[in-house]
Amino acid sequence: MASTGSKLIRQVIKSSKVPSPIGPYSQAVKVGPTLYVSGNIGVVPATGEFAGDDIESQTQQVMENMKNVLEEAGMTFKNVVKTTVLLKDIEDFASANAVYAKYFTPPYPARAAYEVANLPKYAKIEIEAIAVDCEDSKL
Repeated sequence: MASTGSKLIRQVIKSSKVPSPIGPYSQAVKVGPTLYVSGNIGVVPATGEFAGDDIESQTQQVMENMKNVLEEAGMTFKNVVKTTVLLKDIEDFASANAVYAKYFTPPYPARAAYEVANLPKYAKIEIEAIAVDCEDSKL
């Protein structure tokens, strides 16, 4: 665990493989063994545009962006313990869930999913995560 004396160190994680933040926030922040990944939307880093207009392509890009942030922090989806999924339309839940499920294996992280009034850049989906760098026989 990274610490100075009894205090934990806060480390900003930034990947060049992920779109730059569109506001005053970091892509992720690691404190001790815990990584807090900011919400990702389905924007392709190279173009700054959405991967597509449909929920599947945006969810796929969200997960790829999250994968790149996790890798920058030396983690994988196996380290993710909690996600929050924000959907512009809850009717897209099943389609988004089908893409999301391709990135996780048991034991699955805890998760909440909500329909929201709107998302940045009018995205269809945004996902944030918490990951922990830990040893677990089930990871």
